[in-house]
Amino acid sequence: MLMPPFILHHPSTVDEACSIASDLIKKGEEFDWVSGGTDLLANYKWRINTKPHVISLSKIPGIDVVSNLEIGCMARLSNLEGSNVHPMIAEAAGKVASSLIRKSATLGGNLCLDTRCFWYNQSEDWRRSIEWCHKADCGTGSDCRVIPNQNTLCVATYQGDIAPVLMVLDASVHLIGPSGERVMLLSDFYQLDGMKKNVLEKGEFLLKVSLPKDSLRRVGSYQKLRVRDSWDFPEAGVAASWFEGDRNSIKVATTALESIPRIHTDEVGQIIDDGWDDQQSVKSLAGVIRKSVKPVNNTALPPNYRRSIVQVLIKRAFSQMK
Repeated sequence: MLMPPFILHHPSTVDEACSIASDLIKKGEEFDWVSGGTDLLANYKWRINTKPHVISLSKIPGIDVVSNLEIGCMARLSNLEGSNVHPMIAEAAGKVASSLIRKSATLGGNLCLDTRCFWYNQSEDWRRSIEWCHKADCGTGSDCRVIPNQNTLCVATYQGDIAPVLMVLDASVHLIGPSGERVMLLSDFYQLDGMKKNVLEKGEFLLKVSLPKDSLRRVGSYQKLRVRDSWDFPEAGVAASWFEGDRNSIKVATTALESIPRIHTDEVGQIIDDGWDDQQSVKSLAGVIRKSVKPVNNTALPPNYRRSIVQVLIKRAFSQMK
C-alpha cells in the first residue's frame, strides 16, 4: 500500500523542532511527530488519521541518551536491552515486538503509542465498508463500534510495554514545545480517552524520561500476555516493583487493559492496610486489580480472558521479586 503524500521536516535541534511546530500551528496546518516510525508510518499506510506535515526527531543530536537515570526520546529499544539501564526496563524493552522492530522503535514512540482497536487498525476500504468508527470517522460523526450509542469516549486500547515499568520506578517525563518545557510523573501523563491518549498540548513532544536515584534500588518484573511470543503487542501486561523487604514500597501498574496504562496505588494501599501476608496478600491484590481493570472487546483476545489473566501475571511478577 502506497504511503500518502506529506511534507517531512528534519529539524537539527530541539529549538528548531519547536519553531517548526509553532509556525505550522500559526498557519493552521496539522502535523505529527515521528521518531522511529514503526507505529506512525504503518498507520499512514492504512490511511489512518494522516497529516499533511510530519516532523522527524531523528536528526537531533543528544536526544538518544541512555543512562540509568535518564533516557532520551530517540533511544532505540534495542539499545535498552543490555545497556546501563534498570533491569526492569531492559526486560520490558526486550519483550517489545521483534528484534528487527526494536532496532528502529524508540522509547518516546513506545510511550506515545497510538491506541489500538480492531475497528480502527484496518485499511481505509475496510473502515469505509462499516461506515467508519468514532476515532477515525472522516467527518461523518460515526458511532463507536465497541460501545455503541455513545460518541463521547473512544475506548481504543493502549498496548505499550515500557510505560508500566517506568511507572513503578517513579519515572518522570519531560515535555517540550513552543510554550517551553514541563515535567510530570509518567503516571500523570496519560489521559483516559483513546483519541486524546495523553496530556501533550499542540506542538509538544516527549523529550526524555528521568528516574529518581532510589529507583536503582527497586527490584521487580514485567510480565506480558501476547498471542504470538515472537512479536505481538501485549494483550495484558503487569509491572511490579519494591524496595526489597519493604512492603510499603510496593507498586503495581498494568497495560493493554484500558485506553491508558495505569498504576494501582489505591488497590495496593488497600491490601497493605489490611496487613500484608506474602502469598495470601499477593492473591488478594491480584483479585482486587482484576476487578478494577475494564478491558473491552477490541483486541485479539476476549476481555474476560484478558481480565482473568491479570491475576496470573501479578503472581508471576511477584514471584520474580524475591
